[in-house]
Amino acid sequence: MSLAVGSTVPDFTLKDQHGQDTVLSAYVGHKAVVVLFYPYAFSRVCTSELRQLRDAMPQFQNDEVQLLAISCDHMFSLRAFAEADGLDYPLLSDFWPHGEVARAYGVFNAERGCALRGTFVVDRGGVLRWAVVNAIPDARDLDDCRRALDGLAA
Repeated sequence: MSLAVGSTVPDFTLKDQHGQDTVLSAYVGHKAVVVLFYPYAFSRVCTSELRQLRDAMPQFQNDEVQLLAISCDHMFSLRAFAEADGLDYPLLSDFWPHGEVARAYGVFNAERGCALRGTFVVDRGGVLRWAVVNAIPDARDLDDCRRALDGLAA
């Protein structure tokens, strides 16, 4: 079961594709955050989605919003993935303890050892304002996420 809208989201510290710690709570009070879980680096649907995010980056990472994309892949895989596709936003590794953050957000698939396609829009106060969880093969609609971000500004 994923998190309930209106609840405070669990904080986390994960390493990005460069080995740098990224702490969710560092954005509280400063920016809204899109916490986006994806199953596998280099898979067809994930690659397509993350390229779409790259191409629409000003809408998902700017002075008001931070994008944090999370998978259970190892940091070194994420670095190769980022370099191969020109992804210059944070790709965070939930590799060890394996899937701990995905579990906290209710999107870990234990049978496959990966995250489901969960998207969580967190306001500046650390409160979940919008969420959707898609099955592994089902691509998310980034327009829905854009509308949720627009709703924060209203």
